[in-house]
Amino acid sequence: MDKLRDFLQSWPGRITLGLIMVPMAFLGVQGIGGGSMSGNDLIKAGDSTIDLSVYQSELNRYRTQLLRNNDASLINEGAMADEVLESLINRALLQNQAHVLGMTVSDDEITRLIAQDEAFHQNGEFSNEVFASFLQHNNLTKDELFARFRTELSVRQLTASILGTAIYPAAQVSRLLDLQLEAREVWVHRLKWQDYAGAVSVSQAEIDEYYNANKDALIRPQTVDLAYIELTPLDVKVEAPTEDEINAQFSRYLQKNGLSDGRELAQILVADVDKANEVKAKLDNGESFEALAKQYSEDPSGAEGGNIGKYNPSVFGNDAGVVNAELANLKAGEVSQPVKTSFGYQIFKVTKAGDLSASDVRDELIQSAIDEKRQAAYNDLIAKINTMAVDGMGIADIAAEVNLPAKSIKSYQKENNITELSQPAVVAAAFDDFAIQDQSVSPNIILGDKTVWVQPTNYQEAKSLTLAEATEEIKARITKQKATKLALQTATQIADDAKVNGGQSLMTPNANFGITTRQNPQLSSQERSSLFLHKSGVNDIWAVETDAGASVIVGGPVSEQATAQISPVERAQAAMMIRDNIGQDQLSDYLQYLKDTTELTVNRDALGR
Repeated sequence: MDKLRDFLQSWPGRITLGLIMVPMAFLGVQGIGGGSMSGNDLIKAGDSTIDLSVYQSELNRYRTQLLRNNDASLINEGAMADEVLESLINRALLQNQAHVLGMTVSDDEITRLIAQDEAFHQNGEFSNEVFASFLQHNNLTKDELFARFRTELSVRQLTASILGTAIYPAAQVSRLLDLQLEAREVWVHRLKWQDYAGAVSVSQAEIDEYYNANKDALIRPQTVDLAYIELTPLDVKVEAPTEDEINAQFSRYLQKNGLSDGRELAQILVADVDKANEVKAKLDNGESFEALAKQYSEDPSGAEGGNIGKYNPSVFGNDAGVVNAELANLKAGEVSQPVKTSFGYQIFKVTKAGDLSASDVRDELIQSAIDEKRQAAYNDLIAKINTMAVDGMGIADIAAEVNLPAKSIKSYQKENNITELSQPAVVAAAFDDFAIQDQSVSPNIILGDKTVWVQPTNYQEAKSLTLAEATEEIKARITKQKATKLALQTATQIADDAKVNGGQSLMTPNANFGITTRQNPQLSSQERSSLFLHKSGVNDIWAVETDAGASVIVGGPVSEQATAQISPVERAQAAMMIRDNIGQDQLSDYLQYLKDTTELTVNRDALGR
């Protein structure tokens, strides 16, 4: 144990302790081996290989992680795939470099780490049976597992050694903290470039000059004409719910809110229907429920005359609906028909009337019933439209069939899309190769609270714009440039005039942004960058060019919180954050060095894209 303790306290131990104690975390790691790439290999860096199955596993894991907090329509599958591929290339490079440098971990150290992993424990101790089951489940031998573990540990040792070299002097940390703690009261007046566009003109010579200097960047992106339909639950009309449907919501209401309606019950539980009917006949003939429960019930409650206390629908699980329907109209002292549940056949007696009835929450039950019917109809309509799309119907015909408006977007762009359907999932469906070739309707795409179907036509490839095609765009760009300069000239003149009275004429309530730091999101990036360039000790007035035009800013005296007021813990956290960022930059530089100096092969054909 001393050796294990020493390892865990060393720098590789510290970096691995919190990261690799979950066995599944390193199952995707592959080892080092010479030779050429096999058909299933995706990446080969030096002697390190990573195959296609690892890529697919990582891609699925990343997608699942993103879906926990994001709408599926917002996930750019292409960008996600590129990011996963790049991360695996980096892993392969680091695996190979760790091998080249001879970085390794002994079997003894790996054994001790695995012995500490609670995933392999049974009754608080390491279990060989659990470990063997893990190996069998993952189709691994012990040696294969150790080899993967050793490779992953070596990579993390190498990574930690690079990150750990980041140095940033304490004095510079204090300086950065000082800059972040600066604050001043600010007044901002903004001048929009559009207000000056009418005062500028653009000649054909200027357009020609701009075109010749920028023709390589003047590209018309890929486009399609996009027809689409949208469907929301509110588009689906449903009939008013029946009384049975409303009453059926009551047990769900109780389950959802963890409530009892206050009724108290007794029961007789028997195993077969014949016995249940026999008992019910005796009850109908006036025999005592309590006596029959003691005689026939197969539940322990029979000894107490069948009493089971307050009615709780959740006890009956999936049978709650049928039980509640049987009990719905019973008054105190009345007995139900035999009810088939997962427990057997139950006959209930209401021993005490409830405090809460369906009528007490009727409005809520009606709305729940309507919502349930609407959601079911909504799902059915989605399935119906998908079937029509598969059968080859176009958007116009589908829209007419389901009584929805057919909508369209001309010249729908693949890049820099700012339409109402700019979500990555829609763009991917619109520019799907098969859909473009077949001009087919996509499967349904869920966008928040609505669902859409799209059909692309008139596909146009990306191409360089001719001078004639680019003229209007160039004219608009030059107009903005010139109008922005005019806005800045005006802002500068306003600032100079205001300096006569110390900026008082500009310090109006509607322009006041209050006490402001570099992190104020209400300011543009250009405004934030200029915020503390002027520090005279009194009111400073200046003009700054922005993407929107120009701004005139009045800044009051700058106040600074001394870094001495920051606790040692906060200072240490700030220093660690700064050094971590520097370490990440150094790691990026090192990975680029490895790409430049390592024989690297990526089998992109295996990705099928």
